[in-house]
Amino acid sequence: MVPVGQGRSTHAGVSVLYPDRKIAPHSGLKSRLRRVAQSSAASPSQAPTQPAEVPATQWFQKTITLPQHPRGCHVITRKIYEALPELAAYEVGLANIFILHTSASLTINENASPEVPLDLNDALNRLAPEGSHYRHDDEGPDDMPAHVKSSLMGPSLTLPVARGRFALGTWQGIYLNEHRNMGGPRSLVITIQGQLRADGRKYAAAWHA
Repeated sequence: MVPVGQGRSTHAGVSVLYPDRKIAPHSGLKSRLRRVAQSSAASPSQAPTQPAEVPATQWFQKTITLPQHPRGCHVITRKIYEALPELAAYEVGLANIFILHTSASLTINENASPEVPLDLNDALNRLAPEGSHYRHDDEGPDDMPAHVKSSLMGPSLTLPVARGRFALGTWQGIYLNEHRNMGGPRSLVITIQGQLRADGRKYAAAWHA
């Protein structure tokens, strides 16, 4: 055993005692820890990574007026696009279309076959036929049935917006359902919430039927 306060060194297999030399326990480990601490102190501190900036949500609202349509169901997608060029600036979002009347309505249905709007209007006439069984008859025989049809179909649509257009299916179109014989012009309030294109440009016009 080596007396306390003395050190031992080995040379060529021979142990030599050094009575006056003190060897600190774990001196090599302490030296390594000291070098690591000094290296960390010398390294400049890194600024925390900033999260990516999320584009701000933009709101837009516009009222458009459609000319008078005859009684029946009409695909009006193209007319809305033509009256709403601002839509082309949006990358992604939602659009709400709300009709300001109680005797007309909006819906989504097929945009290809011209027979679909005719059949849809016939079905609505069967659901709410004209007749003397209505209490409200001040504005003509077609008025109260128009109110019933409007409630059945609904006054508004909420559509996804993608790349400057409504994200409709291939065979989907926006319908104006005119339930009066002489309904007159119809006004729509269109509200868009979404993110604009990052480059500030607009997508090409979408003349979707």
